[in-house]
Amino acid sequence: MVSSSAALHSGSVPLAVRMRPRTLDEVAGQRHLLRPGSPLVSLATGKSGDQGSVSVILWGPPGTGKTTIAQTIAHSSNRRFVELSAVTAGVKDVREVMAEAMTSRDLYGLSTVLFLDEIHRFTKAQQDALLPGVENGWVILVAATTENPSFSVISPLLSRSLLLTLEQLSDDDLGVLIDRAATDPRGLGDRYRILPEARSTIIRLASGDARRALTALEAAAVSADSLLAAGLLEDGALDLSAAVAEESPAGDDAADDESESEGTSESEERGDSEGRGDSKAEARDTRPVITQEIVAGAVDRALLRYDRNGDEHYDVISAFIKSIRGSDPDAALHYLARMIEAGEDPRFIARRIIVSASEDVGLADPQALVIAVAAADAVQLIGMPEGRIPLAEAVVYLATAAKSNAAYMGINDAIADVRGGAFGRVPKHLRDAHYAGAKRLGHGKGYRYPHDTELGVVEQQYLPDELVGRTYYRPTTHGNEREVGGRLAKILRIVRGR
Repeated sequence: MVSSSAALHSGSVPLAVRMRPRTLDEVAGQRHLLRPGSPLVSLATGKSGDQGSVSVILWGPPGTGKTTIAQTIAHSSNRRFVELSAVTAGVKDVREVMAEAMTSRDLYGLSTVLFLDEIHRFTKAQQDALLPGVENGWVILVAATTENPSFSVISPLLSRSLLLTLEQLSDDDLGVLIDRAATDPRGLGDRYRILPEARSTIIRLASGDARRALTALEAAAVSADSLLAAGLLEDGALDLSAAVAEESPAGDDAADDESESEGTSESEERGDSEGRGDSKAEARDTRPVITQEIVAGAVDRALLRYDRNGDEHYDVISAFIKSIRGSDPDAALHYLARMIEAGEDPRFIARRIIVSASEDVGLADPQALVIAVAAADAVQLIGMPEGRIPLAEAVVYLATAAKSNAAYMGINDAIADVRGGAFGRVPKHLRDAHYAGAKRLGHGKGYRYPHDTELGVVEQQYLPDELVGRTYYRPTTHGNEREVGGRLAKILRIVRGR
């Protein structure tokens, strides 16, 4: 039997790289960006000398095809393709690319596609260096980012580029990708039998990431080869199909035909023939089998029941938040681990931690929100798997912190009043008085400036007349809020003249 593993690793090129689409038609998902006549399709089908090609910024999660689309555009249109990573490149590298692009355009009539990965990592000065090339058409910039370009890309570059949002791949998209990789000669070449449960597991663990799906498939294929080899060695057996092929003489087929025709009824002959056909088909399929368990072992994670769009997703995140609220750091870490291992987006986890810090800890420990936001920033900076560490630190801090939902309940009560029509007019002494004619209307008249007093607090009405005496914020006696409550009571006695 030919070694599948040897064929799999020919050239030692990862499966995800080998299976990169050669045309836009092979790109998985992103149909909303790849319709006929769309900017990306026009860019890919245009000739190198065409004018008016627009630069684009591709924004989307990891593994959604940003690099693939950029390379496909360059190769489909026969343009010169240059790739830079914002992690390692600097202003000098950008200027060199611009100079080479001008030379290619002027001497050879060849336009250049500059693919800049992780553009959000470029500083403002580095992004400024791209502007002349984009504005003058020296390069067609195709930039990729996982962060919101409105905050991570400078405005002049945004205004000169088309912003295209890539969506996370659906389960169907990943299924097509896996099936193609399993059968395509560039991929696994149909050398493995992938059970439906294994295919579903890869899709689930990939969490919409094409690269992760293909990496898991490749790891499972290697694992299947290893397990098959170990099984043969333990049994001390040879591959029977290979042995039969080597030992059978050329005339065996004729002998089989003669034996089949001797003294058998038509029905028996038909039944025997069908039976032999089935057994031969089974004997021929000696491919290694990729099972659900092999996939789980290959990617080194347990088979968690966790569908990002299903009940288990909401059950786990609910248990996670309630464990923090209930001050059980061990349970909170457990559910955090389940989400991480199931491939949950760490940015989603970080957002939930920030909400928990505000809703469940609040002013009982104001530092909780600072730590939660810092953890979210850290995840963005360092990524996963190291991002699990600041996430865990924030979770433990929140779970062990004093708790208060007073601010959360206060804003809910205030919103309920506003929605119910209880909002009234702003008192005249609090209204804006900076524009001409405001004083004539009585705006600002009688306002007392608290900083002019020794205590920094004055008796004054702040709520509308209809809501005087209404209380929204009711501090607890937990943690820092005990001190807040005592101070607030003294303040309100002065403010409300009690």
